[in-house]
Amino acid sequence: MTAERGGGGGAPFNLARHCIGLAASRQPGKPALIVIADADAAEPAEVWTFGQLEDAVLRLAAALLDRGYRPGERILIRLDNTSTYPITFFAAMAAGLIALPASSQLTAAEAGFLLADSGARAVALAQDLARGDVPAGVDVISESDLRTMMTFAPRADYAATRADDPAYLIYTSGTTARTKGVLHAHRVAIGRAPTYRGWYGLSDTDRVLHAGAFNWTYTLGTGLIDPWANAATSIVFTGEKTPGIWPKLIATTGATLFAAVPSLIRQILKYAPPGPIALGQLRHGLIAGERPPAGLFDDWYARTGTHLYEALGMSEISTYVSTSPDTPRKPGTTGKPQPGRRVVILPLDDGEDPLPAGEEGLIAVHRSDPGLMLGYWNRPDEDLEVYRGEWFIGGDIGSIDAEGYLTHLGRANDVMNAFGYRVAPQEVEAALAQFPGVAEVACAEIRVRDDVSVIAAFIVGIPGVAIDCAAVGDFAASKLAAYKCPRQVFVVDHLPRTPNGKVQRRALKPAPS
Repeated sequence: MTAERGGGGGAPFNLARHCIGLAASRQPGKPALIVIADADAAEPAEVWTFGQLEDAVLRLAAALLDRGYRPGERILIRLDNTSTYPITFFAAMAAGLIALPASSQLTAAEAGFLLADSGARAVALAQDLARGDVPAGVDVISESDLRTMMTFAPRADYAATRADDPAYLIYTSGTTARTKGVLHAHRVAIGRAPTYRGWYGLSDTDRVLHAGAFNWTYTLGTGLIDPWANAATSIVFTGEKTPGIWPKLIATTGATLFAAVPSLIRQILKYAPPGPIALGQLRHGLIAGERPPAGLFDDWYARTGTHLYEALGMSEISTYVSTSPDTPRKPGTTGKPQPGRRVVILPLDDGEDPLPAGEEGLIAVHRSDPGLMLGYWNRPDEDLEVYRGEWFIGGDIGSIDAEGYLTHLGRANDVMNAFGYRVAPQEVEAALAQFPGVAEVACAEIRVRDDVSVIAAFIVGIPGVAIDCAAVGDFAASKLAAYKCPRQVFVVDHLPRTPNGKVQRRALKPAPS
């Protein structure tokens, strides 16, 4: 999928104008972005109104075009988690360019792959990153340059893009396969609309604090695109992100919604002083990115008096199944397809006919969903592989019950094979997480001989608690079918994770003996 192949169709629509321009025209003085650098400071480090934000975005867009960049060219963004990041992201799209959000923490080799694979014309580079790592022919724009460009004399108009034109290119985290670019259209802002009621209960009075980094799809959507499309305020914290800091930040910033991964929610509960946790004006929390342990919802409510609402998503479509204030949680499930989305379960091996309620198979989303990607960047074969007739199949396995609730059973390429049975690691992990003393657990299929592989569990214990591996095995046998039980249990110091905090199951392996 290239920019030329992806664009042209749909009604006139520019994502940056939809998210920033509309709010700026109606409420120019309303805070759009609040930057907190020090949780103890009396005032925020930065406050950007919608009017100021639009001005910076359109001046930077004009400066980018003045450098000779043409519509459809890619700009890699390797900035720290500061206000410059979202301004650059939206300015690129305002100019008709394709933003490529990435992490400033990538290695030179990782960044080099993104530049080569995307054919990026330029890279926006954090001040402390070496320019020498950038290949010849790629334009380098430093963060200080970007700040200067935000004061460029003329302001650009929003590019006359259409809904199906490419807007941004984001690379998958590579938890289960080689990283690849996912190309999204400007229409993604329309495609995200079902989340507003179907997950958030979002309105223009909300103040959204997101714990993640801007390079992650979860943060770009939940922390920026969705709040601003609803004229709500986004809050970002740029200081040291220790678990104990978040309750104070939620309370002092007046956040009404807090978005994070379940593991951070668990850490907040673990490191907070015993007893109730005061969270100011928080209405509820939002979690996505990994499967939460079953007790997390009740533990959070008991300590904070607020609910957690879970969502299932992927880079190719973002969140599309969730609970919400209007969709109560059903234990053991993730939630329901958001209003307006067509989600079914297809057979694992072949076929386009949806399976009956309760049967397990591949989770599929209808290809007409406007939130769905345009395609994989320069991977035409993989574009074909993820469609089955009119359905997009992203590799997630699950089932939908008679009430419409979806149970997520893991990734097809994460699924373990035990004695001919397919076993989702999440199912085994959910059972083992109930064992006393377990802080975190992940499961994977490991090879013990050339012709034999088994299910193994890797456990991080609560500090000061000894884990009896044999007892874990007995516990698993009381909770799971015999073929699902781990044959080997290992106690480890930590679980391998991607920069976005997802467990890398393929990196799980026993320590050398």
